[in-house]
Amino acid sequence: MKYSYYPGCTLRTKAKKLDAYARASAKVLGFEMEEIENWQCCGGVYPLSGDEIASKLSSVRALNEAKVKGQELVTLCSACYHVVKRVNDDMRNVEDIRLRANNYMKLDEPYLGETEVLHFLEVLRDRIGFDEVKKKVVKPLTGRKIGAYYGCLLLRPSEILGFDNPENPTVMENLIRALGAEPVIYPYRNECCGGYISLKDKELSKNMCDTVMNSAESFEAEMLITACPLCQYNLTKNAQSDVPVIYFTELLAEALGVKEEVDANGSF
Repeated sequence: MKYSYYPGCTLRTKAKKLDAYARASAKVLGFEMEEIENWQCCGGVYPLSGDEIASKLSSVRALNEAKVKGQELVTLCSACYHVVKRVNDDMRNVEDIRLRANNYMKLDEPYLGETEVLHFLEVLRDRIGFDEVKKKVVKPLTGRKIGAYYGCLLLRPSEILGFDNPENPTVMENLIRALGAEPVIYPYRNECCGGYISLKDKELSKNMCDTVMNSAESFEAEMLITACPLCQYNLTKNAQSDVPVIYFTELLAEALGVKEEVDANGSF
């Protein structure tokens, strides 16, 4: 099973672990992520202006390359997933954007939103299945109490992303169970950490981070996992908490028995 893979900028810099653990885990689980050639930054923020085309073109280019290869497109970064999937929805459903983007791109044939965009977690849930993931576990995380932190970009707008229930998501909790640990359900796991306002209003962002971490601690979470590089950075740097926040792929790689190999070979 082979997927086109859009890594995004942060996975080449601050979030190398998110990428490396995912690639190693994918091999164990029997699928391959084929990195798209000449990909460009998605912009990190979906442009809300209806006449904004230029900042969407990198997503269209990546989506079209996956289409040409006849593959589904997989992402890992929450922001990349959010932007690329929303742009894909534009190309499917917004005639003006579709027309202007295709006129600018001058592709061999117009891109009409044919590519299916998946987050790595959706591959685990919907393509591999958590029962199969469980069968591959060689180091079950028995006895560990782990909370999932979704943040906002994976879940909303739910009518477009369709990732999970925005009010009561379950995909990361089900992954935690498959790896042998106990998922901790706490109230602020799907609320914003304030990452996008951290430069403008550090105090507000810090308060939002503290709210998330205090909530997790009060429900006895020993660790949080996330798919968002910005959330991981923000919760780690701005919250007053000793609870570690790591990428979900690191937890997966640990349970599959490949974390030590990645750590030995990686330059993080």
